[in-house]
Amino acid sequence: MTEKQKAYLSLHFCVLIWGFTAILGRLIQVSALPLVWWRVVLCVGLLIWLVPATQRRLIGGRQAVRLLGIGAMIGVHWICFYGAVKLSNASVAVASMAMTTLFASFTEPMILNRRIIWYELGLGILILPGMVLMVGDLDWGMKTGFGVGVLGAFIAAVFTAFNKREIDMSPPPPLAMSLYELSGAVLITTLSLVIVQPSWERIWPVGLDWAWLLLLAWVCTLLPHYLTLKAMRHISAFATNLTINLEPVYGVLLAMVIFQENKILPPNFYIGVVIVLVAVFSHPFLKRWLDRAV
Repeated sequence: MTEKQKAYLSLHFCVLIWGFTAILGRLIQVSALPLVWWRVVLCVGLLIWLVPATQRRLIGGRQAVRLLGIGAMIGVHWICFYGAVKLSNASVAVASMAMTTLFASFTEPMILNRRIIWYELGLGILILPGMVLMVGDLDWGMKTGFGVGVLGAFIAAVFTAFNKREIDMSPPPPLAMSLYELSGAVLITTLSLVIVQPSWERIWPVGLDWAWLLLLAWVCTLLPHYLTLKAMRHISAFATNLTINLEPVYGVLLAMVIFQENKILPPNFYIGVVIVLVAVFSHPFLKRWLDRAV
């Protein structure tokens, strides 16, 4: 098995784990912002213990600042994602992340200074009819959640491209890179909490929230974040975002089983999901065909 194949296999495992994050977002009782804050604080607490000082010293001052900035974007992305879960439901929030592919088709070329590939942009545009079907029959509360999720998808496309640039320039150890980035997420979510100033009762987890938060932080966040950074040493940012679009499949199916959301959402929503996934997964076949034609 080649390094690229191992990278794709690892990334698919990450996406399977991420399929549970929207479900956990519904199970955890605290609101979106405190949820993200606990998520990143628990991750950083474990990383401080795990990452040796020798690895931390490999990251210079300028790169550390860049990684903290990327981490801040990751924190805002998660706030948007769980905001979408709370404003709508798990299915809508996960499906909105499919927009990441469209955004990645032009943000990655801009950030990495390469030309825009026309069929990647075309496939991203093809996703839009599916999105129209997904939000067309939803009430306005769910549309608000969907809009917040789309904003999170745009931010995901941007920080993935910046991560790829860092890895191509001077790849730091994945665990140390995770520590700096998730520390940036801690800073932005802490600042947001200070600004919003929610009551203590809305921040402090109760009952099973602690178990769900630990599962979310250590299994569904830290492990896939580390594995994704390793995988990106061998695959592009667009390919990473493309593979991550498997998350709606797992997330929607899990939401149907656990929350019976298929009884709430209209049939057009799921037709839209199918259109989006067809557009996304036609990419490797189209790329292979066009490469052979050149």
